[in-house]
Amino acid sequence: MKFLADQDVYAITISFLRGLGHDVAPVAQLGLAQADDAELLRVAHEQKRIFVTRDRDFGALVFVAGSGPGVTYLRALPSTQNAVHAELARVLTLYSEPELAACFVVVEPGRHRIRKLASP
Repeated sequence: MKFLADQDVYAITISFLRGLGHDVAPVAQLGLAQADDAELLRVAHEQKRIFVTRDRDFGALVFVAGSGPGVTYLRALPSTQNAVHAELARVLTLYSEPELAACFVVVEPGRHRIRKLASP
């Protein structure tokens, strides 16, 4: 799967995803560290990447806009990142890339919630 990782995503999470064989582009490496949230979603959509973040504000942005790229919101703290990684790995086996690209997913220790986004 292809992901665009927000600047707040832990480096260990990026390494974890890459270790699972996924293509992860951190926003800073694309020169987008200062980009606003709407621009980050636009780039993720344009590049056909699922946006990964720890910023809960993206939920409101995606649902107000009515469509956009899939977003995976990680409710992770340093103390819970291993449990979040385990649940993230589970999500990545349960759902295909096209499914995740059309959903907002909240991943937290031991569970996840998924909501389909509106079609463009």
